[in-house]
Amino acid sequence: MRTYEELMEFIEEENVEFIRLAYFDVFGRQKNIAIMAGELERAMRYGISIDGSAIAGFDADIRSDLFLRPDPSTLSIVPWRPTDGRVCRVFCDIVYPDGTPYEHDTRKLLKDAVQAAAKYGIDVKFGSEMEFYVFRRDENGKVTDQPIDEAGYMDVEPLDGGENLRRDICYALVEMGITPESSHHERGPGQMEIDFRYSDPITAADNASTVKWAIRSICASSGCYADFAPKPLRDKPGSGMHLNISVHNRSKEDGEDHTDAFMAGILRYIREITLFLNPHRTSYERFGKMEAPRYVSWAIQNRSHLIRIPADPSGNRRIELRSPDAGANPYLSFALLIYAGLQGIAEQLELPETMEINLYKADRSVTDKLEQLPGTREEAAKLAAGSDFVRRFVPAACLEAYINEKEI
Repeated sequence: MRTYEELMEFIEEENVEFIRLAYFDVFGRQKNIAIMAGELERAMRYGISIDGSAIAGFDADIRSDLFLRPDPSTLSIVPWRPTDGRVCRVFCDIVYPDGTPYEHDTRKLLKDAVQAAAKYGIDVKFGSEMEFYVFRRDENGKVTDQPIDEAGYMDVEPLDGGENLRRDICYALVEMGITPESSHHERGPGQMEIDFRYSDPITAADNASTVKWAIRSICASSGCYADFAPKPLRDKPGSGMHLNISVHNRSKEDGEDHTDAFMAGILRYIREITLFLNPHRTSYERFGKMEAPRYVSWAIQNRSHLIRIPADPSGNRRIELRSPDAGANPYLSFALLIYAGLQGIAEQLELPETMEINLYKADRSVTDKLEQLPGTREEAAKLAAGSDFVRRFVPAACLEAYINEKEI
């Protein structure tokens, strides 16, 4: 859907009464304001006003009047809401009163990165693998630290206590226009994973945000709690958000494969952007154990490395980046990864030699020669603050919000 008329026809056919205008703060936390269906024309034409000074990292104290402009292509039914007087959600662009895009809108930052990639003649695609834990609530509805089961990797019911939950989540996502590729139980007790096929960066980021919201909402309605924290249980596997990235030439005549240089750029700048891929203090407790990387390295298939090239019988080639977790803002993360890859192409960076070795078991004579991801949030913040690369692409107020741990 692209026009107001198409939206109104859909709204009338589906008996929609409320529309949630959704947007994000700089940390990727979804915000919204609800309007009645009759207000949609005003929202499309003029936007709906919000107080930018109240949003983390927006730096809008002086020019605080910002407006939400719906993106018609993102409208979807909220399937877990009542069918009588239905609710829709639509993502919005954030603009100034004169319609100028707001520079701290991370969805806009990702759009800018996509345009930058287009100037290099390439399209970048993203697909996410979302891991999370599901915990029980007590008789008063409070969250406990008790997982809903004690199952392990790809177990089935009755050991797997999340099978029906995952089914309901997948059904809801399909209703919202998102088709999961697969779902299964992960290694930890009560730990789940849902994977998605790749798509363009904006759609992939929209989908990642929608998925977290849907999972939380459906788990809550089922009397449990979905936790996307990177390390909710100290002695159990952490939860990541592995990203599958593919690089495509726009021109069929240009047979050059930019994947190696793009990957080299990510390896070059990964330490400086880790704060945005892993924004929480417990993010750094994942690294170096239980399939979470520690070293800046790459390999074919090998899951002990930061980047691996998965086997694909179809012949397609993609990058799997294994360090991010679901606390990341997907819009900002995808944007920085695109820019890092483009720098690799611009600088004609070459990949270091691949290391076909299990780095979790490797001798220190091997690992001491490798760069490491930041070991703490403080180290990651220091690297980001001192990075010319980060300061070129991340607005100052946004960077300051990430460095100031109280904000997040």
